[in-house]
Amino acid sequence: MAATTAVNPKTGFFAPSNRIAPSLKPTKHFRELHGNREVFGRLVQCRTGHCFAGEYYSRFVPQEDIQCPCGEHLQSREHIIRDCPRYDGHWESLHKVSRDIYLPDILGTNEGIDALASFLEKSGAFTKTGNPKRAPCRPSLDEEEFMLQEWLGDFDLEPGEDPGG
Repeated sequence: MAATTAVNPKTGFFAPSNRIAPSLKPTKHFRELHGNREVFGRLVQCRTGHCFAGEYYSRFVPQEDIQCPCGEHLQSREHIIRDCPRYDGHWESLHKVSRDIYLPDILGTNEGIDALASFLEKSGAFTKTGNPKRAPCRPSLDEEEFMLQEWLGDFDLEPGEDPGG
C-alpha cells in the first residue's frame, strides 16, 4: 500500500482528509461528539468540503456569494481554518497540532480532527452565519402562554374548551 501511495499520491479536493484508513466501526470522533450532533455535522462537512463556504457555493450553489465577510475574494476551507481574521482568536487548538495549520494535518489525522472539533465548537466556523451557535433555552412562561393562545386561536377556541368537541 505504501509503495502504491508513493507512486500514486492522493490528489484532489478530498486528499487532505483522505489519510485515515476506513473502518466499519464508529470513529472515535463520532463517539465523543455523539452528544453534539451539530458540531459533528460541521466536522464532517468541513472534512468533505460540503460546508458553508464560498468554495462549496462556487461549485454547487452558484447564486450564493462566494466572498468571505472579511473581504477575501473566495471563502475557502483553508482561508477559514488558517487565515480569516474572524477566527484568529480560536486557532490555539489547531496550532498545537500543526504549527502552520497545514490542512492535511488538521483534516486527515486523529489529533487534527480533535483540534478541528474544538475549533468548530468555540468559533462557529462553517455555520451559515459563521457565528457560534447559541445553546437552546427553554421558553419563558410568557412565551408558552403566547404559544398556547396562538394555537387555540388557530382553532377558534377559548382556554379550557375541548378542541375535539
